[in-house]
Amino acid sequence: MKNIQLLITIIIASFCFISCEEVVNVDLETQAPKLVIDASIKWQKGTDGKTQKIKLTTTTDFYSTTIPVATGAIVTVTNTTMSTPVTYQFTEDGQTGEYNCSNFTPIINNDYALSVVYKGQTYTATSKFMATPVIEKTEQITKPGFEGKDIYEIKFYFQDNAAEDNFYLVGAKNSNIVYPEYGVLSDEFFQGNLMFAIYQDEDLKKGDVVQYSLQGITEKYNNYMNKLLSTAGSDGGNPFATPPATLRGNIVNQTNPDNYPYGYFHLSEIDSGSYTIE
Repeated sequence: MKNIQLLITIIIASFCFISCEEVVNVDLETQAPKLVIDASIKWQKGTDGKTQKIKLTTTTDFYSTTIPVATGAIVTVTNTTMSTPVTYQFTEDGQTGEYNCSNFTPIINNDYALSVVYKGQTYTATSKFMATPVIEKTEQITKPGFEGKDIYEIKFYFQDNAAEDNFYLVGAKNSNIVYPEYGVLSDEFFQGNLMFAIYQDEDLKKGDVVQYSLQGITEKYNNYMNKLLSTAGSDGGNPFATPPATLRGNIVNQTNPDNYPYGYFHLSEIDSGSYTIE
């Protein structure tokens, strides 16, 4: 009798397992694709900053496994602060949606204007080229964790400019994660002081390499990134959570304002480095 009961239990469990494998597609409302403009111009310290890239894609439906690229656009960035404005042409690499420029000239505190003409509609934005302080030093702090496992914390320091209010975008990545992680900082309580950013991952171990970066950003971009990062971590990965309010960047559709794009036009220096866990 016990063997029969065990067999019945196994059969029932098998049916449950099979039923969990069934794919259920929920009929979701599909909206018309929107243009997504990834226009972050970054001037790596120690380089001439001439090589820059802008990426154009479009939104797609929930079940799509590929991101459509936006090809055939006309993309320019103009330095409007110059007495005679200088325009830089970004040329598409094949049909990849990646638009490249090899003769860009970055000038700190100058104003730049973005123009994207795509499928008969013109998208524009303006922003200032922001300075970024040098990352002066990096240190590792080791803290005891559960079951005797060490927790490693990385801190990198930079000097804030006391003459102005500043905002910063910090990023970090290690081999245990696929994409970089980001955070925003302000000097509200650290005006003119040596500031620092902290990165910690419980999966870090000796020999792992942490790559980190620092960018000076505008207050508006700080607010945008703060909302974006909050939204990204607010639903716990639940695909059926209530959608958050639409987050708009600083790019405007001049042809049809209601058909606004996603993305942000941002320009800044960037300092970066790497640290190997000891």
